[in-house]
Amino acid sequence: MLVKTKAIVISALKYQEKSLIVKCFTETDGLKSYFVHNAFSGKNNKQKIAYFQPLNLLEIEAVHKNKGTLESFREIKLFAAYHTIHVDIVKSTIIIFLSEMLHHSIREEENNEDLFHFLETALLWLDSHDEIANFHLILLLEITKFLGFYPDASTNDYAFFEMTEGIFTPFQSLSCLSVHETMLFRKLLALRFDSNQQVFNGKERQQLLKIILDYYSFHLDGFKKPKSLEVLKEVFS
Repeated sequence: MLVKTKAIVISALKYQEKSLIVKCFTETDGLKSYFVHNAFSGKNNKQKIAYFQPLNLLEIEAVHKNKGTLESFREIKLFAAYHTIHVDIVKSTIIIFLSEMLHHSIREEENNEDLFHFLETALLWLDSHDEIANFHLILLLEITKFLGFYPDASTNDYAFFEMTEGIFTPFQSLSCLSVHETMLFRKLLALRFDSNQQVFNGKERQQLLKIILDYYSFHLDGFKKPKSLEVLKEVFS
C-alpha cells in the first residue's frame, strides 16, 4: 500500500557497509522501520542520509506491506527544517537522548496521532526557543500521558509519590520517593515548556532525570536507559 505521511526519525542503524535501517514514528501508521538500500553510495543517496538525523521531521511517500518486515521509501523530504537543533550542542545532545528514550518507549505499530502531534509541536518549540533547561524533563513526563502511565495528580498534596501505582500517598513504602524528591516531582508536574527554567538547579534536574528514568523502568517492561545519558548529564552539570 502506498502511503503519504509525516514521520519523525527515531533511529538510523547502518546495515552492512552501504545500507541503513531507519525507524520512524509516522503520523498515520505509528512505528515503522524502513530499509534504505545503498544509502552511502551515489550522490542522491548520500544527500538523503542527512534526512535521517535523530528526530528530524519528514514528509515521506512509502510502500507499507504491513507484514512485519522492513518497509521502503519512495520519496523523502523535510517537512520542517530545524534552524538551531543540529548546531546547538545542548539542543543536539537533548535530541540524541530523547531519540533513544523514544526508541525504548514507543513499541506499538499502531496509529497514535495525538502523540505524533505532541512530539511535532514540542520539537518545533525546542528549535525556536533558547530557555530549554527543563525541556527534556517536561517532555518525558508529558509522553507518559500517551503511553498510559501519567501520574495521578488528584491527591498531590500527600507527602510521598508511589512509583508503581503512579499516585501520591500519605504513607511511605519502598517504592515511594522521599519527601524532598516528591516535592521536586510535584513541582515538575506543574511546569510547561514556557515556564520559568530557573525553577530547578543542576543537581535537582539530575535528581528529576533519575526519577523519570526509574518511573519509565517501573512501567515499561525491558526498558533500557539510554547510552547518551552520561553525555546529557555532563551538558547539564
